[in-house]
Amino acid sequence: MWFGVVTLFPHMFDLLNEGITGRAIKSNLMAVQTFNPRDFSKDKTKRVDDRPYGGGPGMVMSFEPLRDAITAAKATAVRKPTVVLLSPQGQKFRQSDVSSFLAKGSLLFVAGRYEGIDQRLIDAEIDEEWSIGDYVISGGELGAMVMIDAITRLIPGALGHEDSAAEDSLSAGLLKYPQYTRPDSIANTAVPPVLLSGHHEDIAKWRLKQSLGRTWLRRPDLLGQKRLTPQEVTLLMEFIVERKLAPKGSPKA
Repeated sequence: MWFGVVTLFPHMFDLLNEGITGRAIKSNLMAVQTFNPRDFSKDKTKRVDDRPYGGGPGMVMSFEPLRDAITAAKATAVRKPTVVLLSPQGQKFRQSDVSSFLAKGSLLFVAGRYEGIDQRLIDAEIDEEWSIGDYVISGGELGAMVMIDAITRLIPGALGHEDSAAEDSLSAGLLKYPQYTRPDSIANTAVPPVLLSGHHEDIAKWRLKQSLGRTWLRRPDLLGQKRLTPQEVTLLMEFIVERKLAPKGSPKA
């Protein structure tokens, strides 16, 4: 998997050399390259922005340095990349989108700054616009890193256990079940007995029930998007009854 990033702050991406993404880079499962528009500026001060036409606050990133940085990145990529602009106007990035990004094999992120970038650059060079959430941050770099990290987790061999990605929160449209580790009793609070039973079928059923219940409690919007199996409906109703909570409508079967 190849990731390119057009950014004014390439050193921010040094963080990807740590943790799971770092191991994937060292194992040659992925590569990350950065391209600084200042390196392509024809201005003697390496300026890459200017005042917006029509007036208003702030500055707008200029067409030419960005275009030339994108051109250089495309020439470096092993295969033609999909060019993605991180933008508040973009589609919201969700876990369900991750596998489709992985399938592209080559992605070039453009991290905007200031008040945005010249619309003519978007029209000419950008394939897709994506956002990581409904809030404003100072630039696209953090958004690009979030997307790169999420995609990397699905690269075969990137995680220590082949089932880790499949059991992540949101991977099946549900929040993850509670996790416990040793010791089995802390401050008079014990690990649920089923997790110590060694009975894999019962453990799987308990975990699914907890995922359903936790999602119902914390993210009911996710359940509204998911069609539950008859078994999942039964487990969710058991969860609700066990906690003596009033159901907020019947789940879809």
